[in-house]
Amino acid sequence: MDQSLGKEQRLKNKILIGKLFSQGSSVSKYPLRLVYLKTEHVPNTAIKVAVSVSKRSFKKAVDRNRIKRLIREVYRQNKILFSEEGTSDCYAFIFLYTGNKMPIFDELQNTLVKLSEKFKQQLNS
Repeated sequence: MDQSLGKEQRLKNKILIGKLFSQGSSVSKYPLRLVYLKTEHVPNTAIKVAVSVSKRSFKKAVDRNRIKRLIREVYRQNKILFSEEGTSDCYAFIFLYTGNKMPIFDELQNTLVKLSEKFKQQLNS
């Protein structure tokens, strides 16, 4: 599987983001929350991803952007955990950072792995 997180894998459609928040399901493992929605087939990509950090918790844009970069990098390295072999399901994801202190890369990575396990459990049930 390709290890990049290119432009075609980013979620930018405002209508789809609105549907995601109104109709999507979620799983959470502090300090991350994953909101997901099954979508129709999109060419070249199975999962579209967006990342959000609350302005209320982090006033400075520099801090919010750093957290988003960390989350994107952790997802990029572990995106194989969210895709299932043999299925053609497409999903839209948004990762919300719910913590109130600057995360550490290794802790964020462990959290994302546990979050992917919860996501797969919720899909199977």
